[in-house]
Amino acid sequence: MSPNHPPLFSVIYSFVVKPGHSEAFEQAWKGMTELIFAHEGSLGSRLHLAGDLHYIAYAQWPDRQTWENYGDKLPPKAKEYSQAMRDACEKIDTLFKLDLVEDLLK
Repeated sequence: MSPNHPPLFSVIYSFVVKPGHSEAFEQAWKGMTELIFAHEGSLGSRLHLAGDLHYIAYAQWPDRQTWENYGDKLPPKAKEYSQAMRDACEKIDTLFKLDLVEDLLK
């Protein structure tokens, strides 16, 4: 990786949402992601629809240590969002934990 780029760390999540719960899931995911960005130092996340009721999220962090240690600075509202996400999903998985090797995104 170029010396001009900081080390970046990414995590890819999979969410299988219960039928009829997509809107609730999306709202909770957005709220939780905004809190993590505002309070825990994440670089943000993207949510993708991979198929019927199957979402993939890509979250980026400045480094692995920041990701491993997040959670202590979140406000109480985060627990509500987290519970709402769990309630809306049949399955939640962390698929990959990725250290950046080279960055060619523009």
